[in-house]
Amino acid sequence: MSPVVLGKKFQKARELLGAGRYVEALSLYATLIKEFPQGSIEYGSAAMQSGDLDLGNRILEKVRSREPNNATLLLKLAEIYGNGGLHAKYRALLSEAAGIEPGNLNLQIKLATVLTRTNSVEEARPAVSRCLELDPRNELARSLSAHLDRRENKLAEAEQQFRKLLAAGLEQPQVRYSCYSELAQILDKTGRFGEAMKLLEEGKTFARQALNLTANRKGFHQLHETLAAYAHSLPKNILETWGKSFPPRERSAVNSVTFLTGSSRSGTTLVEKILDAHPGVAACDESLAFGIIPQRVDVTAPVIPAQRLNVSRELYVRNFANVLGAPVTGKTLLDKNPSQTVWLSAFLRAFPELRVLIAIRDPRDVIISLYFQDHRNTNYFTLEQLARHYASVMDVWLAIRECEGLAWMETRYEDVVADMQKEGGRVTGFLGLEWDESQMRFYERNREKTVLSNNYSDVTQPVYKRAVGRWQAYERQLAPILPMLEPYCQKFGYA
Repeated sequence: MSPVVLGKKFQKARELLGAGRYVEALSLYATLIKEFPQGSIEYGSAAMQSGDLDLGNRILEKVRSREPNNATLLLKLAEIYGNGGLHAKYRALLSEAAGIEPGNLNLQIKLATVLTRTNSVEEARPAVSRCLELDPRNELARSLSAHLDRRENKLAEAEQQFRKLLAAGLEQPQVRYSCYSELAQILDKTGRFGEAMKLLEEGKTFARQALNLTANRKGFHQLHETLAAYAHSLPKNILETWGKSFPPRERSAVNSVTFLTGSSRSGTTLVEKILDAHPGVAACDESLAFGIIPQRVDVTAPVIPAQRLNVSRELYVRNFANVLGAPVTGKTLLDKNPSQTVWLSAFLRAFPELRVLIAIRDPRDVIISLYFQDHRNTNYFTLEQLARHYASVMDVWLAIRECEGLAWMETRYEDVVADMQKEGGRVTGFLGLEWDESQMRFYERNREKTVLSNNYSDVTQPVYKRAVGRWQAYERQLAPILPMLEPYCQKFGYA
């Protein structure tokens, strides 16, 4: 096959993949790499994108076995795994690559960043120190070091470092915004609420100007609002309708699955970690195993063949096990994914028996918590935009919970922190399990696992109550959007 023909066929495979025709795309890739083995990395990446993590992993492992000491290759593979949601694999390969080239600042920075955001201070500090040894003036390494100081409650030292960084006129926009966010959190924790909000406003103004994210997120808003409108259009007996076209006798036997969702910053991570400590539960923290559902299930189709839905069910469970890196046989699967609340209807098409657990928190506390977070998707959001985003997510839930026959439960963050065993026992019972004493020490298990949200330091210690009613310190700033939140306060019992 000539290089020109080969190139055209690879382009065809990419187009099939982009069109969601995964079986055809992967079949073509499998044929092409026999002729051109160098395309195996693209084939493995395509398998990951299609949602078949098991196939992608097998292909990429073969590539890795050919050059196990090639740091550049390991980094490339690590990034593919990371994009596919196999975060443990991403971290392991990144660590290997950094070990092969200890003088490579780019590799060391990547490793330090992931360890700082997802692991303990003790694990992350040596990696950050290594970066500073290679380049004492590196902006990101200095900000990561200050971040670790904040997590160790060395607030005065961290504040001094962040102020120095901001005063220096940082070149990297994302690092600069992170410093604004980190410093604002210190000011908030030390009771300087007005100064915290003023600094955060300055940071967000900078983000809107420097990061140019507003235009990129227009589609983000539109998608959420479209899915919310679709959820509201569903008749209350839709689950019965879907169930008739996909009855229990035609469904493949898979693990019991519970979807833990709700708005971000509503306590989903805390609930997930409490449940994950149960020996009968296998929990995933915002895994991409869920990603195969929306891309393979056309939620608007009147009828979806049972065979197609069963492929999605079985692939989902295999991906879940791949993400965890452990067997899930006999365990209840708990998928914590607040960012995917709007796709709940698609999940229910493939898993009509799905249990839905919704984390609820005072909407005003949710908005303040979101506002203070350093999250690329929302860094530039105003309070009004955050309220609009919250509404679009929770509107989907308010519509879906009206569906007849839905197995659902709401759990309030305030109830969890007030009496963890009582509320934890209630949600454990919803999963069909008995409370286990190991759940009282959930934070010990969390120190051994990667935490993907921004909550590592929160969910690796016993439950605390200081975040309840946090919004009251910012009531003046929230005043313009309180009318937008009032309907949700009423519906969820926070009036």
